[in-house]
Amino acid sequence: MVNHKLQLVGEQARTAATTLGQLSTTTKNELLEAMAMGLVDNQAAILQANATDLAEATGLKQSFVDRLTLTESRIADMANGMRQVAGLDDPIGNVDKMWHNEAGLLIGKQRVPLGVIGIIFEARPNVTADAAALSFKTGNAVILRGGKEAIRTNIAISETFRAILQAHDIDENAIQMITDTSHETANEMMQLVGYIDVLIPRGSQRLIQRVVETAKVPVIETGAGNCHIYVDAESDLKMAADIAVNAKVQRPSVCNAAEKLVIHSSIAAEYLPTIAAALEANDVQLRGDDRARSIVPSMVAAEDDDWATEYNDLIMAVKVVDSEDEAIAHINHYSTKHSEAIITNNYQNGQKFLQQIDAACVYINASTRFTDGFEFGFGAEIGISTQKLHARGPMGLNELTSTKYIIYGNGQVRK
Repeated sequence: MVNHKLQLVGEQARTAATTLGQLSTTTKNELLEAMAMGLVDNQAAILQANATDLAEATGLKQSFVDRLTLTESRIADMANGMRQVAGLDDPIGNVDKMWHNEAGLLIGKQRVPLGVIGIIFEARPNVTADAAALSFKTGNAVILRGGKEAIRTNIAISETFRAILQAHDIDENAIQMITDTSHETANEMMQLVGYIDVLIPRGSQRLIQRVVETAKVPVIETGAGNCHIYVDAESDLKMAADIAVNAKVQRPSVCNAAEKLVIHSSIAAEYLPTIAAALEANDVQLRGDDRARSIVPSMVAAEDDDWATEYNDLIMAVKVVDSEDEAIAHINHYSTKHSEAIITNNYQNGQKFLQQIDAACVYINASTRFTDGFEFGFGAEIGISTQKLHARGPMGLNELTSTKYIIYGNGQVRK
């Protein structure tokens, strides 16, 4: 049965997209600046909506509640992200290359909007601002469907943007929020063929898998983050401890937080007690294999399921390996292809890790927490793609464009 309300949303988005693609860069930037200011000006209402959402968020893990929570500082960060997007080069209309063919035609490959982008996400209300900013800058209409836990917050943010668009005589349906948070409506949104050009899920592995299996529209798969830190035989102990703590503790609820520590056996006896103590001092529960537990007996015994689990919590599993090859094989087997890091002082070992690890982002001597559109200089991100078609890694402005060929002739006909 056709969901006429959802179909209307799709029609409105499609209409808005036809005009958005024609807006000048100056106009888009001015409106992004206005939307950023709108977030700050309207923060009292947004925080009140967020407080109501949080009051009803009972029985949830603290890490999940952290994802839901907005503060004045986080709203300011959202606004700054929008301003950064405004300051970035606009890819729309850019011609990647031009050439003449044998018939004398001048052929160019030009950047154009995707059209209508659908986003299905959980928990984090900052996605509303990031998705709106990046979609608007690239001339795309966006249809957002967040989880029920933050629905009031998401509505407050999206209505702030819509009011600004309307005040500037721009079709406010460029940004739409689905207010029905039922699974049925989400499933129907996944099948809006002819209205949504691409669907991007952001959230748990379960959500992403459901979208991939259910959607009839094209999907860019964003991945869960079962991220690893590998401490090489030739590495600095303090660096390893500092990076492991940062990657696990700074914000354990997000997808770029490290979930696993893999350490070379030749330095495990010396390094592991120090790294474990630093993690445990930050309330991290460690789950080790037999070799790790023989060095640090306070660790809980790791189960088989631990190696593939994204905890999104202050939990980390620890494995001891005998070689870099074993570490790479283990990581590639259990990785969700998000972000992986090696701590090493050996150039060749670092390069081998870079080349052989199959992930969207691979680090040498840095925390996985940097996998983020804002940190990469994109202003914000629409998600972190773990697939290989069209886009991979943090998706910024360029990843929200397609291309078309523009051809100039002077009367040529094909013989």
